[in-house]
Amino acid sequence: MRVGRIANPTYFGCGLPRYGITRATHDIDIIVDLRETDYEALSQKFPLPRYYADPEMMKNSVEMGIMFNIIDSSEGIKADLVPLKREPDYQHAFDRRIRETFTDENEEPFEAWVAQPTDIIIGKLQAWNEGRSNKHPDDIFAILFFCLRGYSKYQIDIEEVAEHAARIGPETLDMWLKTLAKARNEIEKGDTPRKW
Repeated sequence: MRVGRIANPTYFGCGLPRYGITRATHDIDIIVDLRETDYEALSQKFPLPRYYADPEMMKNSVEMGIMFNIIDSSEGIKADLVPLKREPDYQHAFDRRIRETFTDENEEPFEAWVAQPTDIIIGKLQAWNEGRSNKHPDDIFAILFFCLRGYSKYQIDIEEVAEHAARIGPETLDMWLKTLAKARNEIEKGDTPRKW
């Protein structure tokens, strides 16, 4: 499933595979800043019966600031679309999004907007603070290892992340510092903790 071009480049995904994280599932989170004219255009990119992408549901969800989905019923793939107005803290990440080229299952290239690794880590720190899931420190570690090891063309702003972690709270800052130290230690040892 590929979110096709609509009237404006008003969406971006987190881009985890771009930074060394793979998932068993093919779900994706996408921040969207949709306008009235975008609902029908987006729905038409994903027609029934294969897809569930109801324009009225999209409109209502955006107005209420709640997440909605586009579901590919034949592949079992789901995209969670989060209205930007629901997460105003993501505006900075949205403004700094980058255009990347990917390859689909047919080896056809396509472009999509993705978040930079610094912004993904900040979002994962916020998510960890809310739910304390172990997947967030694991993801942060993988992004750190991948980027600090030089596998990504994008750098992580360590100071910016630390400032955000400190604003979130002392436990979040502690988790960040421990995860950063662990990634740096693995890189110094020359270990490759995961296959990319």
